[in-house]
Amino acid sequence: MLAPPIQTMSDQHPIRIAIGGDHAGFPLKRCIAEAYVSRVVELIDCGTDSDQRCDYPDFAVAVAKEIITGRADRGIVVCGSGVGVSVAANKIPGIRAAICHDTYSAHQGVEHDDMNVLCIGGRIIGSELAFEIVESFLSAQYVPEARHAQRLEKVLEIERLGIQAVK
Repeated sequence: MLAPPIQTMSDQHPIRIAIGGDHAGFPLKRCIAEAYVSRVVELIDCGTDSDQRCDYPDFAVAVAKEIITGRADRGIVVCGSGVGVSVAANKIPGIRAAICHDTYSAHQGVEHDDMNVLCIGGRIIGSELAFEIVESFLSAQYVPEARHAQRLEKVLEIERLGIQAVK
């Protein structure tokens, strides 16, 4: 039996998810999309729609666009290892993406680092573990405690200034 629907990330904001992945991530992306489409307010499928070879950066960008434009609150991207989509997504200002193949990292990344994109390796983990990781990611909330907010501000400064931010 599926867990109850995830209706909100907080009391004020309905959760909208953008999901995407390349050919190597397609089978797992499809499983996640099917499992969560009725459990979130909106699930935006950014492709791919088959296991035909394609390029992972395209899907990292597609998911990021949904977040940056405000159409999605969080994103999930899946490629073979999770590495490629993580690297690509993190090049986009406003995106904080991480590979998480365990539940602790998935919730801690949101709670401490305000992570907004979960990256998963479709050739690394199976669907049941992926569901637990997605659940952990979607259920977590960023709590801007002083130490976390200070560190996040440094990350945002690096995003704004690049290497010039290093003192």
